[in-house]
Amino acid sequence: MHTALKLIHARYRQSEPGPAGGGAAALVDSIAGSTPLVLDSPHSGTVYPADFRSCCDMARLRTAEDTHVEKLYGFAAGLGVGWIEARFPRSYLDANRDTLELDTALLDAPWPHPVATDPKVLSKVRLGKGLVWKYTDDGLPIYDRLLSVAEVQGRIDRCWTPYYAAVGGAIDAAHRRHGYSVHINCHSMPAVAGSHATDLPGLHHADFVIGDRDGTTADTRLSQRLCEFLRGLGYSVDYNHPYKGVELVRRFGRPAEGRHSIQVEINRKLYMDERSFAILQPGFDRLQKDLQAMVAMLLAWDGRFAD
Repeated sequence: MHTALKLIHARYRQSEPGPAGGGAAALVDSIAGSTPLVLDSPHSGTVYPADFRSCCDMARLRTAEDTHVEKLYGFAAGLGVGWIEARFPRSYLDANRDTLELDTALLDAPWPHPVATDPKVLSKVRLGKGLVWKYTDDGLPIYDRLLSVAEVQGRIDRCWTPYYAAVGGAIDAAHRRHGYSVHINCHSMPAVAGSHATDLPGLHHADFVIGDRDGTTADTRLSQRLCEFLRGLGYSVDYNHPYKGVELVRRFGRPAEGRHSIQVEINRKLYMDERSFAILQPGFDRLQKDLQAMVAMLLAWDGRFAD
């Protein structure tokens, strides 16, 4: 294995807590805000619970992370922006999926709750990218065993439920304070889509992808303003392609009520080495500065008097 990856492997193994179940607070971080803006990062977690028991190499598992996203937005709380961050890894439980999006073939017994039947939803499940991942982005199996119903339910209880409570609570508080809210769901994406990442394997991604589920989760004027702002900074930007936004924006975005949710995907090539996971300078600093300008623009937008 590459030397840098050996060091990463050791560091992330050492960061594992004891047996999972030590409290939901350990797996979800939340910082209250004072502005209408709330940011969340559901996929940047690096605490791998001891009950994960994956057969996959740590370096491969780490490719599922939205690596360093929490660092890119490290300035947000200082600006009065609400911040929620998952500490558990995406490959353990994907916090941007509905609990209905479960591949029951992963289980050693019947799942006692409803599961999705919508073909559009099931396309991700078939790729191995449901609530609990079956494959990495490049198609490697994550488990060499079946999971018990109890351990999957435990992941939902310790990870999914408190995460959604934290995001929903922060948005509700922002909306009460200001009469509207803007929620940015923060992600990163590989430079090139993997074989099991999307329905478009091999796609070379733009610098940013902005998603509002075809205008259903945010005022399209705000989404377009965000696209044009980033283009003005010299970035290539795609809108609702190939990522429209998934469960978090779908659940919390209700623009008719002044609740605007937008998914923002950042190309990892702008700030990190995708093989070693190392931050690249000066790209990281430039990108963080531009993200801070983006947040300032969003804070200046008044959802009560949008033109």
